[in-house]
Amino acid sequence: MRRLLKPIAYLAAAIYFLADVLFVAVARPIGRWFAANFPMPRLRSWIRSLPPYPCLALFSVPVILLEPVKMIAAYMAATGQFIWAAATFVVGELLKLVLVERLFELTKNKLMKIPAFAWVYGHYARAKAWVKETDAWKALRSLSGSIRERIKELRAAAFHHRASRQLP
Repeated sequence: MRRLLKPIAYLAAAIYFLADVLFVAVARPIGRWFAANFPMPRLRSWIRSLPPYPCLALFSVPVILLEPVKMIAAYMAATGQFIWAAATFVVGELLKLVLVERLFELTKNKLMKIPAFAWVYGHYARAKAWVKETDAWKALRSLSGSIRERIKELRAAAFHHRASRQLP
């Protein structure tokens, strides 16, 4: 049984890692930038004033509206429009994640008062923690760190090379 679960754990860790790195890592800075540059205090205070179940309804709006973007992107890819399909998918996912993350930040305390939401979120948090404890996750994080360091070195070398060529 352990031999069967190990590849599944590696696959789950790889998928989660890639999704986390590609989308969430981009969505968070965009969300923070948006919050800093467009604070909208009245809207934020209105959202925070909502009771738990209207918060849940509001929280689900970006998911309901933007989830079909995946099907649209799949249709575009099936019709041969690969670049537009990829762009549609990426923009739709980033927009959805930014909105969901911002709304979750504003409504988390209220959402946790809903027993079913708190139960699902608890299981999600435990599953996320379990994936992050796997050897596969740790290996992917290490590999990612190595790649980032190598890219920094290459950028520094390219910058140094350009700077030395511009000297008289």
